This record gives sequence, C-alpha cells and structure tokens, in this order.
Amino acid sequence: MVDNNDSFIREVNEELRSDQVRNAWKRYSRLIIAAAVLIVVGTAGHRLWNHWHSTQASDAGDKFLAALSLADQGKNDEAEAALKALEQDGYGAYGVLSRFRAATVLGQKGDLPAAVASFQAISQDTAVPEIIRNTAKIRAAWLLVDAGTYEQVSAEVEAMATPTNAMRHAAREALGLAAYKAGDMTRAREWFEQITEDSEAPRNVANRAQMLLDNITASGKAP
Repeated sequence: MVDNNDSFIREVNEELRSDQVRNAWKRYSRLIIAAAVLIVVGTAGHRLWNHWHSTQASDAGDKFLAALSLADQGKNDEAEAALKALEQDGYGAYGVLSRFRAATVLGQKGDLPAAVASFQAISQDTAVPEIIRNTAKIRAAWLLVDAGTYEQVSAEVEAMATPTNAMRHAAREALGLAAYKAGDMTRAREWFEQITEDSEAPRNVANRAQMLLDNITASGKAP
C-alpha cells in the first residue's frame, strides 16, 4: 500500500512538473526564442566585426608601409600623395600616423614652412593622442631651429622643458641649439647645463650638450 501511494505521488509530481513546463513555455516562449536569436546574432556579429576590423587594419597597414617605402626610395611626391590619401581613408591610428609621416616628407622635400605648419596642425588637434601632439611640437621645434627664431622654438617646446616632462631632453636641446644659433650663448649654456646636470638625460644628448658647452667656454662669449 505504501509503494502504491509513493508511485501515485511521483506520478502526480511528474504531471505537475509537466504542466508547469508547458505553462512556462506558453508564457515565456517568445522571450526565450528572442534571447536565443540575440545570442546567435550577437555571436555572428562579433565574429564579423573582428574579421572586418582585422581586414581594415591589415589593408591600412599595407598602404602605410607602401608609402614609407616610396619615401625611403626618395619618391617624395608619390609618398606624399599616398599618405594624404591614407589620412582620409586610413583605419584606426593610421590616419594620424600618415599625417605625421606626410609632414616629415615635406621636410625631406625641403619645404620647411609647410612641414612646420603640418606638425603644428597635428600638435593643436585635440582629437590626436597627447603623446603624438607633444612629439609633433618637438618635430616643429627642431625644424624651426634651422628655419625660424629662438622665440618660435620656445613657443613650441619651452613648456615641455620642465624637470618632470618625459620629453624635456629633446625640448632643452632644441632650445639650446636655437639660442646657440641666435648667438645668445648665455641662454644656450643654461639649457645645455640643464641637460648635462640631469642624470636621466640620454648619453648621446648629454654628450652633445657637453661638447657645445665646451665650445661656448672656449669662445669666451658667455660670462
């Protein structure tokens, strides 16, 4: 009798569970199907995005390397045209890298004012990462050592010649050279001394600064 009762109870429980499943399916079937569709579509979309991203990045990278190869071969006009096109259509970081390299090509062609203007445009573009903007300022300043005045060089990089700035060594060297070129040996010595007294200054930069300090001392033009 006990076995029969247990069997009956199990059958009732199974029937109740079946009814609960059927009722739940009737109530939530649309939501369940929608969720399954979203999972499938999301997975497929993610894979398609990864494939598209990889394809676009690879294509832009190939075009960028091709432009660099043209520049290395001295085909500056062709390199500039290729880089300009990539500025507009380049995927990801290749757009700004192309702008940077195009400015360099202008310098290689001897068009220093245009190269300076291009680097300045990059340095003032807030959509560009800060590290690239600061590097563009350094590049503009170095071109201005030859093509501009000390004041122009100072306007680009003096704010970076502070003790905690990672680019201070390049900034100080540009400022020192600009002052040296202008005949302001006192100011030039101050900048070069800041380099040689900085324990973190790269060896080649410190060696150049020391050589110029020796020249300034030998000239007797700085008190």
